Amino acid sequence: MKIIIAGAYAIGSHLAKLLSRNNQDIVLIDDDEQRLENISSDYDILTMHASPTSLAALKNAGAADANLYIAVTPDENLNMNSCVMAKAIGAKKTVAKVNNYEFVEPEMAKFYEKLGIDSLIYPENLAAYDIVNGLKMSWVRQRWDVHGGALVMLGIKLRETCEILDRPLKELCKPDSPYYIVAIRRDGDTIIPGGNDVLKMYDLVYFMVTKQYIPYVRKIVGKEHYVDVKNVMIMGGGDTAVRALKNMPEYMNVKLMEHDVERCDILNDQIDDQRVMVINGDGRDLQLLNEEGIHTTQAFVALTSNAETNILACLTAKRMGVRKTVAAVENLDYVNMAVSLDIGTIINKKAIAASHIYQMMLDAEVNNVRFLMTANADVAEFTAHPKSKVTKKRVFELGLPNGATIGGLVRNGEGHLVSGGTQIEAGDIVVVFCYNVRMEKLEKFFK
Repeated sequence: MKIIIAGAYAIGSHLAKLLSRNNQDIVLIDDDEQRLENISSDYDILTMHASPTSLAALKNAGAADANLYIAVTPDENLNMNSCVMAKAIGAKKTVAKVNNYEFVEPEMAKFYEKLGIDSLIYPENLAAYDIVNGLKMSWVRQRWDVHGGALVMLGIKLRETCEILDRPLKELCKPDSPYYIVAIRRDGDTIIPGGNDVLKMYDLVYFMVTKQYIPYVRKIVGKEHYVDVKNVMIMGGGDTAVRALKNMPEYMNVKLMEHDVERCDILNDQIDDQRVMVINGDGRDLQLLNEEGIHTTQAFVALTSNAETNILACLTAKRMGVRKTVAAVENLDYVNMAVSLDIGTIINKKAIAASHIYQMMLDAEVNNVRFLMTANADVAEFTAHPKSKVTKKRVFELGLPNGATIGGLVRNGEGHLVSGGTQIEAGDIVVVFCYNVRMEKLEKFFK
């Protein structure tokens, strides 16, 4: 597959990293030589120093034969114009990143498709969805709903209250168990566990479970004492915060802290909701936090443009008794540090956007894929086709690549966990957790 990426900024660079693992034919275009040099030395891709709005450059890059053209520069007008041009000379599918929510309204999709833009990506909206989803479960670091919630993957940090520590998984994850452990993140490493592996305190463990057994998982990991989130404080009134507020459940009350007075006025106009109070102030101000009721707040979300500020603010909130903290960390170099400091949920909208685009280039057998930044791994949904390899043998006989494990499947809309003796059938949607495994190696099992 030939893929052209316009813009060697954070999203384009992260996307190139994801795609280069699959031996795709990738061309990265940017008008800044330094940005191109920074990425070309790390990944096996072709770079081109040119403007993405140059028709000659697009032709030289091979846009006429491109399966996917992706424009992810900071300039939304450049991205859209570039996609229109690429489509006009033959690119099969185009994707543009935009900075305005109005562009991604459902009723606008056909209009942009006529222009030559097949899909628009608004990273702030994608990040807001993850934030709100995380706030609904205060005791979970990460949640991913598979096929509309038929299965749920939960990333949970284990503490001393966990009931299943120091026991081999072969005792815990039996064929009739109501959950399955697909991965463990420990001391910076990701483990695809076997039967003899044990869970240790401070592990970040990824559970696959059906919805009805989520309370059971909450009990065995010792999180029943975590109260549900009703009062939320958000620091930073940018677009991500606005989109998150628009999608907050009705039972949550929010205090939004923004240090810029003019921005506060804009926020008051944008957010017409009695459950939201906009406060002019700094979310790191201890006196302000106390005055605004930090001790009765269940979640603190730091969404300023500065990663260090967000990390520091979340550490402060934790020391003041807040259990659930969420930090926007746009500098990927800081992600591991934030995880090691036990910040909580890490949000990187560039990585989320790259992951969202990433699934567009995969074969039809892959319905959905999510890159889990904290685990440095992928979770993908595959459809099992008739006569495909995956339907001819039981799971333990398939010979999946090292680093891949099947966590569950959805059959006729109903979620099921998978054991070694499970027989996958044609039409099943199969959830695969994979670490350091190229997606193309998995796709051949389902074709």
